[in-house]
Amino acid sequence: MPDAPAPQRLTKRTLVTISHALERAALAAAEDGPMVVFALFQRLPYFERERQVYERIASRAAATVVGLVAAQAPQLPAGTYPVLLDEKEELAREWSVVVLTPRFGAVLVAHDLEEFQAGAATLESGRLFEGRSSFRRDEALHEALRLRHQLGDRLSPQALSAVDGVVARVRDLPATPGESRTDAALQLFAARAEQDHTRLRSGAHRAGPDAQRESGGRVDPADSPAMRQWTGATGVTASGVLAVAVLAVRVRHAESQEGPIGRTATRQQQAAVELLLARLRPADRATRTGPDDFRLYLPALGTEEAVAFAYGLIADFQAAQARSAFLSATVTVALTVTRRRPLPEDELRKALDWAVTRNAPVVTIAEE
Repeated sequence: MPDAPAPQRLTKRTLVTISHALERAALAAAEDGPMVVFALFQRLPYFERERQVYERIASRAAATVVGLVAAQAPQLPAGTYPVLLDEKEELAREWSVVVLTPRFGAVLVAHDLEEFQAGAATLESGRLFEGRSSFRRDEALHEALRLRHQLGDRLSPQALSAVDGVVARVRDLPATPGESRTDAALQLFAARAEQDHTRLRSGAHRAGPDAQRESGGRVDPADSPAMRQWTGATGVTASGVLAVAVLAVRVRHAESQEGPIGRTATRQQQAAVELLLARLRPADRATRTGPDDFRLYLPALGTEEAVAFAYGLIADFQAAQARSAFLSATVTVALTVTRRRPLPEDELRKALDWAVTRNAPVVTIAEE
């Protein structure tokens, strides 16, 4: 068998495009014998988005095996065999599509890096994977055998029989000599798709944080369409995948309980926002949830790093006060690192209110 293509770092957006190409190939009319399809979706909401496609695939395949993390077997289309994955096993981090017939094979195998690409339009589309794809039949055979072995006795007897039947037919026939040409086209297609998505992200990134700083440190309103889209409130998302540190921040000005007034208030608020933005990484986002309340989103950041970030904000404000009497303010932070979707923003707001009443500089909500 020729060497498998080298893995590449690919965003979810590119993987969706490649997956759709493989699914379209599975649905194409062809007289090439029985077909088996493996698809690892990670979580049920991602399968639900493609349910109608897999209903059609299952009607044409000898077996369609769908793997995902779930507490109990979901209701899947007829001819589809669910395999439940434990969220701690390696296959739960895998996004794979394998299409195999005696005369044809197509493969996408990708592993979740639990990282995020700066400039992505949404938290979902910017998720990063290490993946490879191929239109070589023997590569598809190799992956089908791997998944059959790894899924083991979780495959039903009917699914095992169908997979073994297709594998036996594949081994009886040589691979098509010209498939390397099709595979070369797929490699170019996948590379160009990722390049195009990278250019789009780069343009959005240049127009994002830089534009915020040049315009005096504006941040998006928390309920703006752009932020709702970015956090996944308006699209398909799922709990249990990308970790996000979410920080609720309240700036408290020292002049009075009501804060500064007039022009001084505007200047102090602007200075506070600039301090908040200065610590953000390129992938991070900030929103305003009240006159002096903010919410910061830091994808793929661990709890220790998020706590250090919060205390770093406190130190930044203290240093600013030491340098100049103009900004006289402190910050209170409530934070969590979560894989939940939707993000637990109401819990953070309540925790922030509690922290202010207790005069606690930083409070942490543990992930459930």
